[in-house]
Amino acid sequence: MSVAVYGIPNCDTVKKARAWLDARGVGYVFHDYKKEGADPARLGAWVAAAGRDALVNRRGTTWKKLDPAAQAGADSDGGAVALMVANPSMIKRPVVEYAGGLLVGFDAAAWERALL
Repeated sequence: MSVAVYGIPNCDTVKKARAWLDARGVGYVFHDYKKEGADPARLGAWVAAAGRDALVNRRGTTWKKLDPAAQAGADSDGGAVALMVANPSMIKRPVVEYAGGLLVGFDAAAWERALL
């Protein structure tokens, strides 16, 4: 199975997710938003698949630092994608692409059903 994990390496949830994959012998490729950026086309596909509310982290410090006008941009799919491209830290983490679909965030039970 081809698995791609997207996130930020120092994020605790990403660390936990990668450790979970490693412990189960699931091979994956890691995409670091800080080094490699966030692709607008891929983000658009994720928004279409999972919805912008599933992907935009409205609880993190990056979101909280935005002024209300910028936050209002997340009320449309295109605006949400533009905000996530400009601020990859506000993408919920990790995002996992696999042959059967997309996982957003780390939920061990959901990951087990999808990836094992």
